[in-house]
Amino acid sequence: MTPSEDPALVRVLAADGSLAHTAAAEPYLPIIEALSDADLERFYRDMAVIRAFDQQATNLQRQGQLALWPPSFGQEAAQVGSARAARPQDHLFPSYREHVVARIRGVDMLDIIRVMRGLTHGGWNPFDPKNGNTHLYTLVLGAQTLHATGLAMSMAFDGRCGTGDPERDEAVIVYYGDGASSQGDVHEAMVFAASYRTPEVFFLQNNQWAISVPVSTQSRTPLYRRGEGIGIPSIQVDGNDVLASYAVSRVALDEARAGEGPRAIEAMTYRMGAHTTSDDPTKYRTAEEEQSWALRDPIERMRLFLRGRGASDAFFADVEAEGRALADDVRVRTVALETLQTAQIFDNVYASPHPLVDEERAWLARYEASFEEGAS
Repeated sequence: MTPSEDPALVRVLAADGSLAHTAAAEPYLPIIEALSDADLERFYRDMAVIRAFDQQATNLQRQGQLALWPPSFGQEAAQVGSARAARPQDHLFPSYREHVVARIRGVDMLDIIRVMRGLTHGGWNPFDPKNGNTHLYTLVLGAQTLHATGLAMSMAFDGRCGTGDPERDEAVIVYYGDGASSQGDVHEAMVFAASYRTPEVFFLQNNQWAISVPVSTQSRTPLYRRGEGIGIPSIQVDGNDVLASYAVSRVALDEARAGEGPRAIEAMTYRMGAHTTSDDPTKYRTAEEEQSWALRDPIERMRLFLRGRGASDAFFADVEAEGRALADDVRVRTVALETLQTAQIFDNVYASPHPLVDEERAWLARYEASFEEGAS
């Protein structure tokens, strides 16, 4: 399976790291040309460091430390480019493998580990400023698109977009996959977004597989055209090209913030690992397919590009060291995590104290006490 070469595809970097933009990328070149060396190196650092974390988390699951792990291996460029394009006031709604999106916005990676270990209802407080307006992981496919559209509608109703002040206007970006794109929730969210002209970007990561179902079975046309059918301006980008992902996302978010309505992006990428650690991709895809996509690895592509610009050995060594340090830190803190306390099941069920929850908490305390030695 190879990515669709739709004439509308936006690509800047070829697989060998050379600049070879498609015709559709022309309008985005000024944005990319304005990036500094520090910006470009930050993109690479984001991708390489999160892959080290991702591999460590996979190992932790295999060793019994986590119940499940959804790898982001191969999808780093799509996520880094789009997340770096967002402004601090924007709200980001991930699915469940947007690990680098969460990290860029300030979420502690251990909070994601806690979710996959079953120690928390959600993982982090999305309204805590340190988490950068990052909303919670959503394992119910496509549900986050409704949450995002609801918030974006409130922004439109409250005049929090389209004021002409780019430092205050807000937007929402929501992440989902090709499998989720077939869910009714996604289409309903898009209908409401188009109807109410929400300041929202639908960011579809087409990683070619909805677990074991190929995208060719899911849709007979490129997925970005679904957005067009609803009336949302849509575009297809090479999701393994971090520069293209950044530029396309930045324009879409700017337009959404300016009050021009929702936008949709289909990032063509590939899930190089398993769907989750409970999945065996060798059952449904070939080694040849995996090898063909490995040649388009987003991190190697950016590494070659930076090498061509003169990036030093010291820079790459520093990035590698940072990745090892993050992986080691996560391992140590994961092993040190304590067992979930039963009483925590009642926390944050409602936003404020609720008599029914209080009653159930008291009942559980009495029930557990009945097992204590000497209890009558």
